[in-house]
Amino acid sequence: MDKATEILKKLSLEEKAALVIGETAWTTTPVEHAGLPSMRVSDGPHGVRMVAHPETMDETSVPATCFPTYALLAASWDPDLANRMGKAIAEEATEYGVDVMLGPGINMKRSPLCGRNFEYFSEDPYLAGEMAVGIISGIQSKGIGTSLKHFAVNNQEFQRFIVDALVDERTLREIYLPAFEKAVKEAKPWTVMCSYNKLNGTANSQNGYLLNDILKKEWGFEGFVVSDWGAVTDRIKGVEAGLDLEMPGPRGSHTKQIVEAVSSGALSEAKLDECALRIIKIVLKAHETKKGAAYNKEAHHALAREIAGEGMVLLKNDGLLPLKGQKKLAVIGHSAKEAYFQGGGSSNINSTRVDHPLEEIKKLAIGMDVQYVEGYTADGGEDAALFGEAVAAAHSADAALIFVAPPTLKETEGSDRSDMDLSAPQIALIKAVTAIQPNTVVILNNSSAMAMSEWIDGTAAVLEAYMMGQAGAGAIADILFGKVNPSGKLAETFPLRLLDTPSYINFPGENKSVRYGEGLFIGYRYYDYCDKSVLFPFGHGLSYTTFKYSNAKLSAASIKDTDKVSVSVEVTNTGSVAGKEIVQVYVHDQKCRLVRPVKELKGFVKVELKPGETKKVSIPLDFRSFAFYDPHYMLWATEDGEFDILVGASAADIRCKLALTVKSTVELPCALSIESSLAEWLADPTGSQAIAPLYQEFLKVIRASAGDDNADVPDFIKREMPLKKALEFAESYMPTSPNEIVAGLLQAIGK
Repeated sequence: MDKATEILKKLSLEEKAALVIGETAWTTTPVEHAGLPSMRVSDGPHGVRMVAHPETMDETSVPATCFPTYALLAASWDPDLANRMGKAIAEEATEYGVDVMLGPGINMKRSPLCGRNFEYFSEDPYLAGEMAVGIISGIQSKGIGTSLKHFAVNNQEFQRFIVDALVDERTLREIYLPAFEKAVKEAKPWTVMCSYNKLNGTANSQNGYLLNDILKKEWGFEGFVVSDWGAVTDRIKGVEAGLDLEMPGPRGSHTKQIVEAVSSGALSEAKLDECALRIIKIVLKAHETKKGAAYNKEAHHALAREIAGEGMVLLKNDGLLPLKGQKKLAVIGHSAKEAYFQGGGSSNINSTRVDHPLEEIKKLAIGMDVQYVEGYTADGGEDAALFGEAVAAAHSADAALIFVAPPTLKETEGSDRSDMDLSAPQIALIKAVTAIQPNTVVILNNSSAMAMSEWIDGTAAVLEAYMMGQAGAGAIADILFGKVNPSGKLAETFPLRLLDTPSYINFPGENKSVRYGEGLFIGYRYYDYCDKSVLFPFGHGLSYTTFKYSNAKLSAASIKDTDKVSVSVEVTNTGSVAGKEIVQVYVHDQKCRLVRPVKELKGFVKVELKPGETKKVSIPLDFRSFAFYDPHYMLWATEDGEFDILVGASAADIRCKLALTVKSTVELPCALSIESSLAEWLADPTGSQAIAPLYQEFLKVIRASAGDDNADVPDFIKREMPLKKALEFAESYMPTSPNEIVAGLLQAIGK
């Protein structure tokens, strides 16, 4: 008997009921006589937000490194870098005695309006999953647990406590669950946090399909499921559904309910034991890590700067950047003087220090006269005097740097954006400055896609710096002056306008529900399929050098879907400075019986190259690279067919195209019924044998009637009409009644 089971056997019913609910807002319930300590959790995800007094909901937290938010980290396309960030976060958690970090959050960026987009990685599940594996593996390698969140389909803040997300099964499986699945199976997080919302009518805190059937049984999750703070509505149903731990605590009434439910037989004690045992195992695991070792604050600040430099995306550059030879710079904007580097809400870090762009620019602007003017008010508002000073400063300078960011309250947990726009005064300022100063760079600090069509044409360069963390200002300066060659690429599409976004009609819903009417087609999947122009495509990002792709090859031209195949390509730095390129591999299914996106990301690699250097990179593809989820059969399926393997620098910049033949090994169960068409019967391996004699009878009748020995069953009958209905129309020509024929056919296929 293992230690966890021994402890469980020592617990009374009342103690087990208390154990599955937190002791405080941030700690689990200890049971001293059984040798079970408490465990401490802390908000994340991009730093340790540990409150000083866990017995309260006081927001005051200990000083910690505010690393770049996940919106920026994802744009690095570098899971190894995420792993390093995770290790650093774990070191800080260790010093403060934290056992489990509440993060990462890996929900999809369904809409640019989601207020929590800065905490999420991408619109693409493959990229989000890879980055999540990196950060989870990094944190847990140091003996600190993670809590993968928010499971699942938590893509908006509007009515997040109660909204019912209505999502079809295929969309759920192909878009909103794969990142969770990859993280659970490959990185094995200690805990998974359920979300507040409902999914197809059932609150996720008591959704047995999600928590038990998919997460624990299908994916093999071995940790415990914790509620988001305050997500539980019915604790008894939660226990039955696989919600192991309710937070925050204490909840005396819920503890009492559990005891009464078990005592009355309304709740199985075995269910309660399963929840308690999962918690005990993780608590014991957490206490294997010795706490208290101090971390290196300067080293972590330097790492935060490195990460920021790797993830910032150079969206546009007419050649002005990197800055060189200018004698006078005008630095404009409140967010240049006061860094805008993180979002609001539970992830807000009490930073150990904060660098500011203006100060960092002055350090690198050697021999340049740097003039700062605010341009607009702290909240993005208009001030005529500040506006005039900014335009005058830009006019007299050799180049202007305009720093802009949405108001703080526009990007925060708890509320969604109302639009994708900068404030009107900020837009007016950019237009006025670029009208008289063509050498203008706009630096953005934000969480997700912004509308730029109104002002971008007048700019020389645009740098997407996202919510960049406490050291991000230094990374901005590094990129502006060429100390760092930008290598970030967008992990989300930037549309031309909000009206173009696939969720526009349905976001954020009505009558306490939100219909995911766009289905599979979020982000680039939608823009590709509808051939809709965008401002910047998924995967886009510029460099101070250029890259050539050549000699793309597949390790095999034809494979079974159970085999792996590698895509290799040679990448050459054809410019004059060292740089990093992100090679992206997309897969296009040429023909499928179900609708599929034009292409889907299935692999990527980031490669560093010196000027003139060539490296060969290889990217593996596997079964899931070619599979789709078939909701009719409730499984991942492939089909025999041809695939295009697309190698590119972005979703819109495909450099190489390769052909691959895939042989399916998936045996689908027979799904024929009286509502299936003749074509469906003929296409099914079992059904085609059963119906062959009847089909020949059909052909005889049709050919005799038409006087044509080559006539076939009319297409509208073959493909559109249910078989039983077709038999009824042809009843006078059939040897027996339609009901008898159908019964015989169903018997022949085992139904």
